[in-house]
Formats: sequence, structure tokens, C-alpha cells
Amino acid sequence: MMNQLWVRLSLAFTAVTLISFSAIMLIILLAVRTVTPQPLRTLLQNPGSLPDQLADFYETEQSWDHVELIFWGAESLFLPGVTGRIEFTLIDLDGQLIYATNPEPSPQFRNPVSIEINGVTQAYLTFWRDEETIFLTGQIESLLLLVAFVGTVIGVLFGILMSRTLTAPLDHLVAAARAIGARDLSRRVKINGTGEVLALADAFNEMAAELEQNEKLRRNLVADIAHELRTPLTGMQGNLYAILDDTYPLTKAEVAGIYEQTRLLSRLVNDLHELSQAEARQLPLVLHPTDLGPSLREWAAAFMPQAESRAITLALDIPVALPLVCVDSQRLQQVIANLLGNALKHTPADGVVTLAACAADGGVAVSVTDTGRGIPPEHLPHIFERFYRVDAARSRSTGGAGLGLAIARAIVTAHDGRISAVSSGIPGEGTIFRLWLPPATHDPAD
Repeated sequence: MMNQLWVRLSLAFTAVTLISFSAIMLIILLAVRTVTPQPLRTLLQNPGSLPDQLADFYETEQSWDHVELIFWGAESLFLPGVTGRIEFTLIDLDGQLIYATNPEPSPQFRNPVSIEINGVTQAYLTFWRDEETIFLTGQIESLLLLVAFVGTVIGVLFGILMSRTLTAPLDHLVAAARAIGARDLSRRVKINGTGEVLALADAFNEMAAELEQNEKLRRNLVADIAHELRTPLTGMQGNLYAILDDTYPLTKAEVAGIYEQTRLLSRLVNDLHELSQAEARQLPLVLHPTDLGPSLREWAAAFMPQAESRAITLALDIPVALPLVCVDSQRLQQVIANLLGNALKHTPADGVVTLAACAADGGVAVSVTDTGRGIPPEHLPHIFERFYRVDAARSRSTGGAGLGLAIARAIVTAHDGRISAVSSGIPGEGTIFRLWLPPATHDPAD
């Protein structure tokens, strides 16, 4: 119970309320007691009070002439802590009036205080105070205690309410986290509360959405891998069973077919491993500042025989000098080879495939353009996904495993570059693949 946040917050609110009300009440009580009337007889018996001042005056002057000078301001000078209207009367030993602070003195004078000099009484000082001006200290203290008690109760209840209000969104987050832990990745939390809780809830929902998307991709990946592996494995299994059943003779042609299936499997596994490394930014890169012009011409030359055999023109538009870019030439060659291979594969005879490069945004932009049938616009957002094929009817033997463009994007991203595709989907207008690489002053390893 004590480990719950709302309980601790409630106790904290309670402690703050009690301390605050106690401090305020103490200050008020001290102030009230300071201004509350004290017994005048007690005050008049203090050393240096009004009777002592009158005795010193008489001893010095040997008469009561001008004694009114002593009484002026007597309340503040000689009777600190006394409030209310006070009247003083000085009378001699015969009861004759010597001086009165009120021209019409009140008849309620009592408890006279002796004015003595060397033990001999010379006069009497009497006083009267208006009782209506006396503060009832006990009643004030009781009222303050009641106010403090009521305020404390209200503060505690308010603290509990605020604690529950503040911690309720956290309880929802805990419940949602447990639901996600139980594989309910569609669970989300309602975004409300303070700014900090709003930020936490928003971050939690973003995390849950990313987990859900990653889980969807994982399931799709597992399904795609199972599908891609099933075909060559089924072919190998069928061929081997036929050989064992003596349906097919054990010839080099049969062994060569099985060997080709194992090569396809090996290539698929290697592609998946390379893609996973690239997406995790763990793909080893050997980076060097490079002028891509000579490299692009060399890589394109390797595709010239293929283009000529298909009656396709492979054109180059590469300037003599390009800005230096920091790249792994072997990995980038893999990207360009994939783009050129796809372009030649999907461009009909008498078509044109163009490899171009130019300086752009401080770096280098490379494009591969073909005059093939193009890519329908609805497929463009997905062509860089794993195992995605624009034509679902294409087999692995004609369309590959669908990992080439995913690997290309991962490699370009590892270089802190960008890759995109543009196509109208109209046959003859083809497709343009563009990639951009940052200048050599930018280190992707950073």
C-alpha cells in the first residue's frame, strides 16, 4: 500500500497541509497574544513602569506640579502590551484628586497602586479600562483551532483527490503495458493529464504502434521466407525422391539441377543476412572519398554485352568530374548493378536505359532511367519492401526473390543517402530511380 504513488502523494499533501496550517496558526496566536490585554496591576508593578516614573518625578520636583507630563503617552511608554481605552487618576493621601487623564473620571476606580518614596506612600494611582475592548483570547484560540482542523481535513481530502487524479493516467499506462506484454499490440492509452503525462502517453502510443508495425513486418517476413524457401526445397525434395525411387536416373543434369536449387537457397540466405545487417546499421562499410565518374562508367561497361544482346541502348550521361563522396565502392556497385539489371530486364528491345550522374546539394545524384512499361503508382510506395513484386505472377526465376531493392535502399541509407523511384505507370515512359549521396566531408559512421 505504501509503495503506491497516490498514497505517497496523499501523505505528502497531508504533511504540507498540516505544517502550513500549524505555522499559520502559531503566527496568528503569537500575534493575538501580543496585542491581547494583560493585567494592568501586573504591568504597573514592573520596574520602570508608571508608578516608578511618578515616584521619581515627585522625588525630583517635591510636588505634583506638571505631573501631566508623565501621563502623556503613558499607555505606550510605560504599559506596553496594553490595549483599549484606559483612564488614570492620581489622588493624594486624603483622597483629593491630583490629576486625571479624563476630565470627567469614571467612578469605577479601584485597586489603587501606592506611589512610594523611600518606603513612604505619597499618593495613589488608580486606573480604569473599558472592558469592551478586551479581546477574548480563549475564544480566538478555539476559533483558530477549529479553522485549522477544518482546513486540514479539506486539504487532506483535496490531496487524496489530486493524487488519484494525477496517478490515474499512470494506472492506465501500467494496464496498457501489461496488455502489450501479453501480445495485445493494438492496445493504446488515452492521452490526457498533465504535460509530462501527455508526453509519456504519446511516447507510449508511438512505441506501441511501432511494435505493432514491427510485429506485422516480422510475421510477413517469416511468411515470405517460408514461401521463398518452400519452392526450392520442394523441387529438391521431389528430384531427390525421384532419383531414390529410380524415376529419374542419377545423371549430371539432375545433380546440376539440384545444385542450382542450393545456389538459390544460399543466395536467398545471404541476401537476408545482408539486409538484416544493413537495416540494423551493422553492415560493414569500407569508406573512401571517391569520384564516382570512373566507377560508374566501369560498372556500366559490365552491362554493355547484356544490353547489346537485348538490342537495348545503354547510354551514359556522366560529367568528367564529380564532387567527392565517401562510399564503400563495392556496396555501391551492388546498388547500381541491381538498378541497371532491373532496368534492362524490364525494357523492351530498341529501348533505352540511361545511367546519369550530377552534382546536387553538395553531394552527387545518380539516376537510372529506362523506357520500359513503368511501375503503377499504387505500387511505388512498396517497391523497396522485402519480397515485394510489382507483378505477383512473376516467379523467382524471372523476378528474383524481391530483396534487391530492399537491400539497395538499406545500403544507400547506411551511407546516409536517399533513394526513390518515379513512374507514371504508362508503358514506354518507364521508371526513374534516383539516389543521392552526401559529400565526402560527411562521414556516415558519425
